[in-house]
Amino acid sequence: MKSSRLTAAAPISVFPLRWGLMEDARRCVTSEVFYLKALRDNRIELVRASWQELTISVNDATLGDEGLYTCSLFTMPIKITRAYLTVLGVPERPEIIGFTKPAVERDMVTLTCASAGSKPAATIRWFRNDKEVQGTEEINATGKSFMVRSSLQFEVDRRDDGVAYTCSVEHPALERPYQTTEVLEVHYAPRLDITASLIIPQEGQYLKLECVSIGNPIPEPVLWSKDGGELPDVERMIVEGLELTITTLNKTDNGTYGCRASNHLGSSSAEYVLFVYDFYLI
Repeated sequence: MKSSRLTAAAPISVFPLRWGLMEDARRCVTSEVFYLKALRDNRIELVRASWQELTISVNDATLGDEGLYTCSLFTMPIKITRAYLTVLGVPERPEIIGFTKPAVERDMVTLTCASAGSKPAATIRWFRNDKEVQGTEEINATGKSFMVRSSLQFEVDRRDDGVAYTCSVEHPALERPYQTTEVLEVHYAPRLDITASLIIPQEGQYLKLECVSIGNPIPEPVLWSKDGGELPDVERMIVEGLELTITTLNKTDNGTYGCRASNHLGSSSAEYVLFVYDFYLI
């Protein structure tokens, strides 16, 4: 009689253990070891018994159920068939540890994804948004199962702010991977730039300058200046949030305009040189 190799998934799977018998069989019983175990464990049930087949089931399989099961056929001579039950340890849902929000630009950050209880050892994959990145894996045996860890270590910059790092745990016992995601928050000093609504400003037109501010936390307030001092004509030079609007341009508006903003990590400034052209020259 041929042996068979059977697989069940722990801890919730129910899997029948079965094998065929010879045609001249008179009776088929389990070995003494299995018989005694069956008496003590009501999870093991006799499902079907005939001259051609003996079927048992192991309900709510655990890692302790893994092993060699024997069916003894009491004929002359005695015939024996065996089946090895392999139980898969279902990994626990992963957890990402080691990251404290928020990080500061140029900090060295370590993300560690851990999952316990797998057998065989689960596989951990990392994704930065949708692109796979390589981590450093560590596998430790804990009894009959495994604890699997994978770590990423990198220096963060402003481009990492809002980036999602996903840990994906794959295992034969899972229909689809277990996943968990950490979205990074990175603080960084501001950078400023000034954009103008006109390419060639002319007398009589109005000009809008916007102080484009990039930083986390958002830098504020935005302070406007002309030639290093205060704005000289507050009636025509109107500040609203990030914008400076100069109405009815004239030659006296020529000069260097600046904006400055800051957050707790630093401050930044930007400049725009205004030259107002005669209307009839354009």
